[in-house]
Amino acid sequence: FDADVLIGADGIWSNVRAQLWDQPAKGAGSGCTYSGYTVFAGEATYETSDYWETGYKVFVGPKKYFVTSDVGSGRIQWYAFLALPAGSKARESNAKYLQSLFEGWSPAIHEALQRTPDQAIEQRDLYDRPPSVLRPWSDGCVTLLGDACHPMMPNLGQGGCQALEDVFVLSPLLCSATRRSQVPALLKQYYYERLPRTAVVQGLSRIASDFIINFFDTPTKLKWGENNLPKIEKLGLISVLVALWRPILPFFFRAQFSYLYSFAP
Repeated sequence: FDADVLIGADGIWSNVRAQLWDQPAKGAGSGCTYSGYTVFAGEATYETSDYWETGYKVFVGPKKYFVTSDVGSGRIQWYAFLALPAGSKARESNAKYLQSLFEGWSPAIHEALQRTPDQAIEQRDLYDRPPSVLRPWSDGCVTLLGDACHPMMPNLGQGGCQALEDVFVLSPLLCSATRRSQVPALLKQYYYERLPRTAVVQGLSRIASDFIINFFDTPTKLKWGENNLPKIEKLGLISVLVALWRPILPFFFRAQFSYLYSFAP
């Protein structure tokens, strides 16, 4: 098989990357590390009580959080992110396991779990790798795309989006070639154009993941109890910090998503 260009778009365990960089595709030495988090995912068709008002919900607590999203045609997709060791998958029922872990949480979580057939719930451990600053993902007539070169945590929903941006940048560069000899330089240009943005998004995705898992808890609250005496609820270091930074989080999220959506060529 002969080709002018080889584009490795074969995911985080990329065999093309393994040959390009002379390293294992998976495991020790691959450069991919376990994030410390596993995710359960499922989908069910039903109408929530606030179906027409809310399309996306996030429930956050210590060492875990739960996301539901309306994906159209009455389908609700959900994700449960948990801080667990890699390979924590031996159990009879994922649904019952998650129901026990999220006991006492919002009824919306348990409705999603109860509406989803057990066999439709999938689990995968989350891996990523640092930005490829010192090792270009383009070499000669070979390059990488998407998770093969810049896998990232799914918290910001950017894995597939960044792969599409890769294609948007790479396609016109290759179309501009008039000779095969131009291809290596064009692939290098693609790498240099995409590296800064993908590195930032990788970092933001990992920070968001670590921040939510490790630095979120029920915020400290000051309430008035009997005889109009002040009463402090949920007093703890993380709870106090959450209460303090709650006013500034909207500004952080606005800046973060403004950058994510700034790619508008």
